Order: sequence, then structure tokens, then C-alpha cells
Amino acid sequence: MSKLFRKTDALLICVMVAAAAFTYKTKHDAEAMLSEVRRLENQIRFEEDTMTVLRADWSLLTQPSRLQKLAETYKEQLGLGPVETTQIGDLAGLPPRPLTVDQLLQNGIADLDTDPLMTGGIKP
Repeated sequence: MSKLFRKTDALLICVMVAAAAFTYKTKHDAEAMLSEVRRLENQIRFEEDTMTVLRADWSLLTQPSRLQKLAETYKEQLGLGPVETTQIGDLAGLPPRPLTVDQLLQNGIADLDTDPLMTGGIKP
């Protein structure tokens, strides 16, 4: 019986060592993951702080009073001036007004009986 007892003792000791090794490895992996999570959280916090600073800088740089002063200072160099109506467009550049159904019928351009888009709700 003592040999059997020794074999089971050795087997149980091996199982306990394997369980301890598995527990240590699991704990080490969990600590590594926790460290990575903390590193990512710190990086996210840093990026959020950077975005806050950039938003503040943007709001300072785009203040209308600052832009007005810059426009007045560099008016000659940039050739800035009030916008003229002819800079945007003229009447000749506008597209023609679309014809209405009444105008089409008066001009004889549309034949509703042969119109492929006719739904049947309109008869001439």
C-alpha cells in the first residue's frame, strides 16, 4: 500500500504544481492586460486633452475680431476687397427656367398620349 500511496502522492503533487503554474500564468496574463488597459486609458486621456487644447486654439484663431484685423493688415498684399455682385455671377449665367405643363401644352411640345412617364391620371 505504501507504493500506491507514493504514486498517488506524486500524482497529486504534480497536479498541484500544474494548478499553481496555471494560476501564476493566468495572474501574470491578467496583470499584463490590466497594464495595457491602463496604458490605453492614459493615451486616450492624453488625446482628449490634446483635442481640448486644439479646440481652444481653433476658437482663438477664428475669432471674427482677429480675422478682421488680419484682413485689414494684409488687405493690400492679398488684394482683398468687398465682394461685388458680378464676382458671383450674372443673369446670363443662370440656367433657363424650366417649362411648366401649361407652356408645354400651349407650344405643342408635349403629347401626353405618347409620354412614357404618364401615369394615366392626366388626360389631354
